[in-house]
Amino acid sequence: MIEKAGSAKWMGDLKSGKGTVSTESTALKDQPYGFNTRFEGQPGTNPEELIGAAHASCFSMALSMILGESDLVPDEISTTAKIYMDKEGDGFAVKKSHLTVAAKVPGASEEDFMKAAETAKANCPISKLLDCEITMSAALA
Repeated sequence: MIEKAGSAKWMGDLKSGKGTVSTESTALKDQPYGFNTRFEGQPGTNPEELIGAAHASCFSMALSMILGESDLVPDEISTTAKIYMDKEGDGFAVKKSHLTVAAKVPGASEEDFMKAAETAKANCPISKLLDCEITMSAALA
């Protein structure tokens, strides 16, 4: 089993407190985050954008693998995952992830590309992790 870790520290109350987030690889090390970066649009990271980055990168790798199974090697796959969070009861919940995909895949037909993209959307490990609606707009360049 593969194991990877992320960690966070939080100091203070919800609105005025501050936190830091780090990854095992140190790609992120003590990156600050807070209420203002999550709910008030201030610059800085937040859990939802980190989930978006994880979903986009996982999907892109899965799509590359699926295309490769048909001997198609992408020159480039560019993916953005937009995470939508909304009020639910007394709290909040992630309700949707929308993948926007643009790819250059020599020799791929539109039909083959879309089939591979739909398969990746449904089966990448982060898609399987998310308990929300996952939508996609995909284009083959």
